[in-house]
Amino acid sequence: MDDLERELRDLTTWLETPDAPDVTARVRARLTEPASRRRWWRGWRAGAAAALVALLVAVLPPGRAALADAVAGLLRFAGVTVVTSSAPALPTGTPSPLPAQRTAALDEAQRAVRFPIRLPAKLGPPEQVLLADPDDTGAYRVATLLYRGGALRVDAFDGRLDLAFHKQISRPGAEWVQVDGDFAVWVGGPHILSYVDRTGQVRKETARLAASTLIWQGADASYRLEGDLTRAEAIEIAESLD
Repeated sequence: MDDLERELRDLTTWLETPDAPDVTARVRARLTEPASRRRWWRGWRAGAAAALVALLVAVLPPGRAALADAVAGLLRFAGVTVVTSSAPALPTGTPSPLPAQRTAALDEAQRAVRFPIRLPAKLGPPEQVLLADPDDTGAYRVATLLYRGGALRVDAFDGRLDLAFHKQISRPGAEWVQVDGDFAVWVGGPHILSYVDRTGQVRKETARLAASTLIWQGADASYRLEGDLTRAEAIEIAESLD
């Protein structure tokens, strides 16, 4: 771990995020803690590299996204992992729906989740609402708003702590953009999307070919907007969330 520790310490010299100095200070503090307190990078080297990616994604401005993408070919942002590879294997067969997925009225859906369901003003009320993956109390983990016959969708979920979706994309990979002045991730083309369950396991049976997607995080929830959209159109819809 000595080489990795030295590399991580070196990274503190260029962690510059004027828009979020509080985040930068916390990251620098974590990287310079005594070894006895640095629990977050115990274990395998790959685990430490993944932890580094999570930190980098939190602080890197768009111009430095390439460095994060180079570390283990993995990005983790807003409850979504994005893995870049040369040629991801395409899913076969009909994908399974998310666990215990069902339709619901919008007001019922809002009562059934622990985060606010915000509607994009650019799209208006959804044609259909789906709920998925309830816990033991009956609270659902994912709420999906469907538009244009299901060709356009907004997934809302709590992605602050747990992963909920896993993406496999071809190079050149994801791109940093901004939504309401905060970092977001744009995947500008078809890619493989799978659901990550509450235990952290990728549910391969849910794998499907997804359209272009914008991923961002609000104050109370994470979002992914998927559909046949340009980057500018997707950002405009995301910024209209009410």
